[in-house]
Amino acid sequence: QVQLEESGGGLAQAGGSLRLSCAASGSIIFSIAAMGWYRQAPGKQRELVASITRGGSTNYADSVKGRFTISRDNAKNTVTVYLQMNSLKPEDTAVYYCHPSSINTDYWGQGTQVTVSS
Repeated sequence: QVQLEESGGGLAQAGGSLRLSCAASGSIIFSIAAMGWYRQAPGKQRELVASITRGGSTNYADSVKGRFTISRDNAKNTVTVYLQMNSLKPEDTAVYYCHPSSINTDYWGQGTQVTVSS
């Protein structure tokens, strides 16, 4: 059974930090694919904010570069992807999802809400 479970969201003040986690299991795709953190704010399209390959190479959207750090733990049965978010801004408010970024799949979790107050 494929599972993608995001956690760690919540309410933070501008300038604060949050750490998101995503546990992905049930498909070999999670072990071999690059994994990404996406976000969707109200009224906006979902966007990729950070991705990490199986080998640990990372990419970031310009809007989060220098503030967010993505990492992953490739355990045997569960791949865990983290997103450390520092220096948060109100414009970071969104629902955050993890998803394979290098292979086209329909695997999405329920997301985790991040709200940053000014």
